Amino acid sequence: MPKIEIFLPNFEVEKSYKNSLVIGIDEAGRGPLAGPVVAACAFLDDNFLQSDICAKINDSKKLSAKKRQEIFLHLQEKIRFGIGIVDEKIIDEINILQATKLAMKRSYEDFCDRNQDFLQTGLSQVILVDGNFAPFDKYDKIIQILPIIKGDQKSLSIAAASILAKETRDKIMLQLHQKYPHFAWDKNAGYPTKFHIDRISQFGI
Repeated sequence: MPKIEIFLPNFEVEKSYKNSLVIGIDEAGRGPLAGPVVAACAFLDDNFLQSDICAKINDSKKLSAKKRQEIFLHLQEKIRFGIGIVDEKIIDEINILQATKLAMKRSYEDFCDRNQDFLQTGLSQVILVDGNFAPFDKYDKIIQILPIIKGDQKSLSIAAASILAKETRDKIMLQLHQKYPHFAWDKNAGYPTKFHIDRISQFGI
């Protein structure tokens, strides 16, 4: 029986940029019919890269809920990150693509706000983004914004951001489930499952 190779995201792209802070960005919530789009920014330092939890990081969609939650808690505690949220009202106003870009920009702004002292080092910054577009223009210390298709499967920083975004959004959908339990957002997170669509037909948007 042939051996099946499993490829995990790595730090090769990040290492190719010398003397720059390399930050990963990803989002969760472009596909659902309800709830916000959430983006996250993640910077992994040398200490974190040596930790056991680092080897467990993968594209959030490829992790079990239990493992994703475990990694999420470590990320919150051990790395520098930012979160950006755009609610459904703004999504309806500007469309999901523009809302995704806005959430990514907000996540970077939150990252800068949380890490002002750290960013005073003056190092240039490189932003790695999951997808095929740059969500905002370069400014301040950003020297490059690099879109990477399937970046959450290739870049460790983007994969970490994908976990932060997914878990943050799932928590929001659990809170919304308390108000609207008939849509079962605790199970489908707002995605268009058959049950969710049937309940929309029954109860309306």
